[in-house]
Amino acid sequence: MTLRLTLTLLLVISSIKPGFADGAKLGFERPPAVNTLQLLPAVSIIIDDLGEQRAVGERAVALPGEITYAFLPHTSHAVHLAELAHQKNREVMIHMPMQPVGDNNLGKGGLTLDMSQQIFIATLKGNLSAIPHISGINNHMGSLLTQHPGKMAWLMQTLSEARNDLFFVDSRTTEHTVAYTVAAEFEIPRINRNVFLDNIRSEKEIGIQFKRLLILAKRHGTAVAIAHPYPETLEFLEQMLPTLQQQGIELIKTSSLIKRKHLLESTIPETMYVAKKSAKQIGLAHAAETRPLAIIQ
Repeated sequence: MTLRLTLTLLLVISSIKPGFADGAKLGFERPPAVNTLQLLPAVSIIIDDLGEQRAVGERAVALPGEITYAFLPHTSHAVHLAELAHQKNREVMIHMPMQPVGDNNLGKGGLTLDMSQQIFIATLKGNLSAIPHISGINNHMGSLLTQHPGKMAWLMQTLSEARNDLFFVDSRTTEHTVAYTVAAEFEIPRINRNVFLDNIRSEKEIGIQFKRLLILAKRHGTAVAIAHPYPETLEFLEQMLPTLQQQGIELIKTSSLIKRKHLLESTIPETMYVAKKSAKQIGLAHAAETRPLAIIQ
């Protein structure tokens, strides 16, 4: 009976043409309708804190697959490394310095709570123009600044005026962040970080977080990790990234993951609702009603 139910649900769901939420605006052109059941779980991995060390940065940019690279503005080798990443068709971001709780040194281009709107926006624009080929930004530190709606509104408004396709990744350095919520208000393409791979710099702990990343992707369809160009992290990724495909996981650019997440959120609930209704109409049990079969494994 379980096999019959599964096959019937697959037939019902595969016959449904996915739709999109009315009025949904994410800052990207609306993607073509696709069969979401054909999508593999996907992850995006962002390497932060790049720009000061050339050799380490070049090793990071040489990682296999669609890694996304976040460069600190105004650092010694950021432009060279961003150009190198772009030549390899990798996605480039700005790792935007934002004031944390505490006295950490932000370096040049830091955005702080005591800035006037004029200085804040001028600093932000200077950062945006400091790195070539950017597709989006995420916050470097920022556990204080990302709690303040007014400053986040200045940030998101400037992003939307600079280019309508720049995305924002909330690194979530504090549980009190409002950055993602404010990005939504300004219709900025956006996503939250799910996992920090290397808060603890050991192969064992990085492996635990990497496994967690894959579990989240299989459970929800997408997941985002942030990592750093530590030797332990780079060695781990050099070994593990080539295995993702055989584990049934896609590694894609962050901009692509944002689109994928929106697609799943727009189509899976509607698809499963219709499948549930159809299953009831033909008298089937509904043990698998809320399980998108090709997404959650």
